[in-house]
Amino acid sequence: MTDPISAFYQEIATNVQGLLDDSDVNALSRIWLREITPYKYAFNFSWMGRPCIQFPPDMIALQELIWDYRPDVIIETGVAHGGSVIYYASLLELFAIPEAFVIGIDIDIRAHNRELIESHPMFPRLKLVEGSSTAEQTVAEVAALCQGKQKVMLILDSNHTHEHVLRELELYSPFVKQDSYIVVFDTLIEYMPDSFFPDRPWGKGDNPATAVKAFLNQNPRFEVDHALSAKLQISAAPGGFLRCISD
Repeated sequence: MTDPISAFYQEIATNVQGLLDDSDVNALSRIWLREITPYKYAFNFSWMGRPCIQFPPDMIALQELIWDYRPDVIIETGVAHGGSVIYYASLLELFAIPEAFVIGIDIDIRAHNRELIESHPMFPRLKLVEGSSTAEQTVAEVAALCQGKQKVMLILDSNHTHEHVLRELELYSPFVKQDSYIVVFDTLIEYMPDSFFPDRPWGKGDNPATAVKAFLNQNPRFEVDHALSAKLQISAAPGGFLRCISD
């Protein structure tokens, strides 16, 4: 007799494989994302009172990864309004992972955002680092905070140029060990019209997706979790969920 729980998860795996193989569905998802982007769809959502500026499916996927891996530390570059770091902190609290915390790095944590983050109930699970994510001093401060921690997850969502993201990957990937993940947001830029970013230093051919490709070419410790991207469909990080396959 088939175990009903195993059968349920096998059905999910079959469905995800179908999505992975269905080029029409994937194309339609990209079209939807292209059409919704001018409306700043990601700005519509918040967590515990703070704007996340993320797509809900991505946040649910991260919840699944955090539940399965149970990290000691989550590092995120890019704080903005603080909704995403508060989200990760709340999950660590909800999952009762002892002494686990989130490090939020941003080159400019604006005073009004800092005040609201530091007064938030989840702030005890947070550590804010102000400075460029690629600066030597910033990396040293993060390394000191991670001292003695074995299970680190990394989320990149700051400057989206190829050069910056690739440097972040080079600097912070050593913190990430087998079975953990690096999540690189805004790989979606590669699939959007260049006209969407007229006042930005990034665009098609110069963005997180191109940085991921270059990083993977030189670092066999990581691979793209294509199944995860396929099951999400609506994601700001297609091809940006990188699984660590060896220490």
